[in-house]
Parts: sequence; structure tokens; C-alpha cells
Amino acid sequence: MANLFSGKLARLFGMDDTLPWTDAVTIAKCEEECLRDESDIDSRMKLAWSLVHSQQVPDVHRGIAMLEAQLGNRADAARTRETLYLLAVGHFRSGDYARSRNLLQQALQISPNFRQAQALMKMVGDRIQADGVIGMGLAAAAVGVVAGGVAALVASARR
Repeated sequence: MANLFSGKLARLFGMDDTLPWTDAVTIAKCEEECLRDESDIDSRMKLAWSLVHSQQVPDVHRGIAMLEAQLGNRADAARTRETLYLLAVGHFRSGDYARSRNLLQQALQISPNFRQAQALMKMVGDRIQADGVIGMGLAAAAVGVVAGGVAALVASARR
């Protein structure tokens, strides 16, 4: 019972993110590789992958910018699918769940059995649902505060 409750709390507060994380050392290695041959699409994809999986928000935003610039290039379906997925990861990590979901839907149109995209889509759905529950709780609290204030005013006016 305690594990069920703690699991729900973890999902509610976003601690169920099972995506891999990268660190500054990994990013630096990918940057070095990319600088050796700037025309190598694979090294740029590795760098973008490491950036959107970073624990640092500026790195994630940099990865998103790289991928968005790359998305306009003509690429095969597999490369486009991967770029869309990585963009979805970046937006997920940035908290833009609606954009992440949209990108995942595009990736799944290209490849409906893309398991990584399906798994991330579930995480996105869970986050959107959790945000809705938190929003409803905040709205209910605000109504309670207003009702309490009105009740206090009515009570003080009767005195």
C-alpha cells in the first residue's frame, strides 16, 4: 500500500521520469566529436541527443534549437522520426507537454510501432493529467479562500 501511494506521489510530482540523463562530460565529448567534422549528421544527432537529455535547462534548450534547425532539412523518414522524438524529449524536459505530445503524434504517424515514442507519450499523458489534478486542487483552494473571506465579512458585519 505504501509503495502504491509513493508511486502515485512520484508521478504527481514528476519524479517518474525514466528517460536517461546526461552530464557535462558526455556533452563535452559529443561537442568535440561534432567539431571534428561539422558536416557529420550522426555526430550532430549525438550532440542533440545528449543536450535534450541533460539535467541543465540551457542545454535542453540548445538541443531543441539544434533539432528544430535540423528538422527543416530534407531527411529520410527514420531521421525525421528520430528528430521529432528528440524534440519531444526536449519539450517534455522543458515542461511543454502539449508540444511534446504533438511531436510524438507526428513521430508515431511515421512509425506507429515506435516504442520509445509510445512510452514517452504515456509519460506526457501522465504529466498532463497530474497538472490537471494540481490545477483543480489549486482552484478548489482558491474558492475555499474566497468563501472563507466572504464568510468572515458576513460574520463581522453581523456584529
